[in-house]
Amino acid sequence: LIPATSPWISALRDAAGTVLGPTQALVHAATQPLRNLSDYAESNSALRDDVARLSSQNSQLQRKADQADLDRARLVELEGLHKMTNQTGLRLIPARVVATGPLQSFSRTVSLDVGSRQGIGKDMTVVNKDGLVGRVIAVSDSSATVLLIVDTNSVVGGRLGSSNEIGFLRGRGAINDSGRLDLDMVDDSVTPSLDDLVVTWGSNGNGPYVAGVPIGKVESVYSTPGQLGKHAVIKPLADFSALDVVGVVVPKAGVTR
Repeated sequence: LIPATSPWISALRDAAGTVLGPTQALVHAATQPLRNLSDYAESNSALRDDVARLSSQNSQLQRKADQADLDRARLVELEGLHKMTNQTGLRLIPARVVATGPLQSFSRTVSLDVGSRQGIGKDMTVVNKDGLVGRVIAVSDSSATVLLIVDTNSVVGGRLGSSNEIGFLRGRGAINDSGRLDLDMVDDSVTPSLDDLVVTWGSNGNGPYVAGVPIGKVESVYSTPGQLGKHAVIKPLADFSALDVVGVVVPKAGVTR
């Protein structure tokens, strides 16, 4: 056996250090980028996880904020319906608009989330906090279809607020901001005044329209060649492109239609 302190062993160790030392340094230098890449991958993966987590939290907060805005808007609508109830003495069943009629059709309707189980029936008046919306034309157990007053097949009896003169309003079919109604007076000698308020003059048995509900205001007055009477363009008070919370007028307790 060769002693550990043998000059041969020392010489071999020195030789190995001379040969392997640079080699180890070279291997360390060569593998350093791989270690750095691994560290980068781990850091980048953690960063992606943080971004995904923060993005999810942000989306949740945004949804809560959007829902809060919607809830506030609906609260305003409900408070408006309550105010209308106090002012008119009407009994209203609150409802939400859950669908609109197909744009491809010529009919302007919306669907409500209440039906016969809540006491809703055909030919009931529908309002929102601003004014008249339409009338119920079809009912199921849990839903109702409303024909909007802007529909071309809708005819509503209206009364000028300033003079009590009566006429008939017909829709033009548009539900956006350009949606208007045409008012034809029963008395051809009557000329509606600009900005005059038009309200419903009611129907027999309060159906399909109860009396005294605001409809809109006179926006312009025009005449038609060959006809004696004046016609008025009415801008509705209700925004038909943003209907959400509405109220269905139902008979008071103990009152039948």
